[in-house]
Amino acid sequence: MLTDNMWKNKTFSELTTDELYDLLKLRIDIFVVEQTCFYPDLDNHDRHPLTQHLFCYQKGVMTAYLRILPKGLTYTDYISIGRVVIAPCARGTGLGHELMRVALALCSTDFPNDTVKISAQEHLEKYYNQHGFERVSDMYLEDDIPHIAMLKIR
Repeated sequence: MLTDNMWKNKTFSELTTDELYDLLKLRIDIFVVEQTCFYPDLDNHDRHPLTQHLFCYQKGVMTAYLRILPKGLTYTDYISIGRVVIAPCARGTGLGHELMRVALALCSTDFPNDTVKISAQEHLEKYYNQHGFERVSDMYLEDDIPHIAMLKIR
């Protein structure tokens, strides 16, 4: 399942200062600057003791990141995956699919009895379908970007 990428999975308190800086910079570079979406990225969910930060570096640059949030934080009855991001220099390489495979394996191990729910940008529906997610809502706007709710079907 894993390639040569060195995946790291850490809680907030385990992150180094450099890792925290790099993940916040990557999220801001993509979600705020590239997508011109001004929103409060720092929502305190990062600090929750059960939130997991999954990421990898390639040639000293953080190129992939997401966070796994425990049940009750984003959704009452579901765990969730969010802030899924791939650096522009790594797009089109399959890294996004690898990131999702690793994340879903972690969810199965760490939250074996929980279902994963995501709020996905609508244009990424087929990407998430490839990982077993099915659309469960109509389109809605989140920070002025079309999104859909999706559930991971076991």
